[in-house]
Amino acid sequence: MSLAKEILEKLAAVVGDNYLFTDQETRNHYGHDETEDYVFPPSVVVKPANAKEISELLKIANDYKIPTTPIGARTGLSGGALSIYQGIGLSLERLNKIIDIDEQNLQVTVEPAVITQVLREAVAEKNLFYPVDPSSMGSCWIGGNVAENSGGARAVKYGVTKDYVLNLEVVLPSGEIIWTGANTLKNSTGYNLTQLMVGSEGTLGVITKIVLKLIPKINHNVLMLVPFYKANEACEAVSAIFRAGIVPSALEFMERDAIDWTLHYVEGINITIKPQHQAHLLIEVDGNYPEILLQEAERILAVVEAFEIDEVLYADTEDQKNMLWKMRRAVGEAVKSNSIYKEEDTVVPRFMLPELLKGIKEIGAKYGFISVCYGHAGDGNLHVNIIKGVMSDDNWNTQVPLGIKEIFQLTVALKGTLSGEHGIGYVQKNFMNIAFSKVHLELMESIKRVFDPNNILNPGKIFPDAV
Repeated sequence: MSLAKEILEKLAAVVGDNYLFTDQETRNHYGHDETEDYVFPPSVVVKPANAKEISELLKIANDYKIPTTPIGARTGLSGGALSIYQGIGLSLERLNKIIDIDEQNLQVTVEPAVITQVLREAVAEKNLFYPVDPSSMGSCWIGGNVAENSGGARAVKYGVTKDYVLNLEVVLPSGEIIWTGANTLKNSTGYNLTQLMVGSEGTLGVITKIVLKLIPKINHNVLMLVPFYKANEACEAVSAIFRAGIVPSALEFMERDAIDWTLHYVEGINITIKPQHQAHLLIEVDGNYPEILLQEAERILAVVEAFEIDEVLYADTEDQKNMLWKMRRAVGEAVKSNSIYKEEDTVVPRFMLPELLKGIKEIGAKYGFISVCYGHAGDGNLHVNIIKGVMSDDNWNTQVPLGIKEIFQLTVALKGTLSGEHGIGYVQKNFMNIAFSKVHLELMESIKRVFDPNNILNPGKIFPDAV
């Protein structure tokens, strides 16, 4: 859709001519994220400086019923920031300040465009810890983390983004500005609008300030890489570790192909992978007392030795720890660099991981595709990268969607659901009726209508086309 000159002039009056863009190059740049190869350029890109300007922009959008898509760092994997109906691309990049680190109450107030790793490093200087660590934390923004309820490797012990959000400043589609809650650790006052906004994928409001809970800084960790001869046993070992009374700070699964592709893609990783190794678990325990951590590592070793494993690698230095984490965090990019692919974000109760992995491989064989699996095994979150490879375009476009549907049906049958941390967005929305009944979906859509009766804010996301 093209916007009338009158509307563009009104938008420019809010943000200034220097922060409004209609050229094709800029529109294309803000029209994609990391979801496959989709590009949906907005009709115009605007870059407001604060909540007041966003409020004025949304009033205009609401008056003219213009689709408006909040755009963050564009590191998402579900198409949540794609302007599929064009309209206004609302880039939040100028809202990039850490407003206050409250050392007395262990809280931090930030704007949405603060890079997650920058936030983590800033609070660490105050001997505080923000544990949520998505694999893209060096480039993703905290606002996108809130919008998608991002997780990460340490979610298994510390929880996901929702567990740290205390309060939000939000601009509603009508242009009204509200705070959703209070800066308190407990709040039983009315409906929990804060948690409703977390994970709402930019469909209910535009987040402009975020108050996060922090915890004291953790000073020590032990990291170990465990090679397994059988991938299913690596999955079985995950539940066994927890049943032994151990809660790691991270427990990551990587099957053989994931590591092979990463070693080929990333330089500086010096690890020997034997031909017989079919999967690895990367296991971390952390705390403030090294002697206790060593005891926990010994208990983990006793658990995994019940399976067919090879020699365990203990990371002795910070450089070696960084190397192992670099390998794990680079898997997604390594797969992307090797082939056209689709990434699914399944999650099941952790004891069901072996069944999920087995079923994914059987479904792939049925429909003629291979998959590379890895993820946050400690909380049952398995990322499934489906590889095009030598598949014909016809099979890629017709058979793979059928296989993905069966993977999600299997996931739900195993008491899991469609996404653990990537969100639904554009690419998963038509699978939502696998996880939810008509009643569920109608309830969700009714909430959307209350917040956004004109359906201007990030339309075309989350809800199936048929609903």
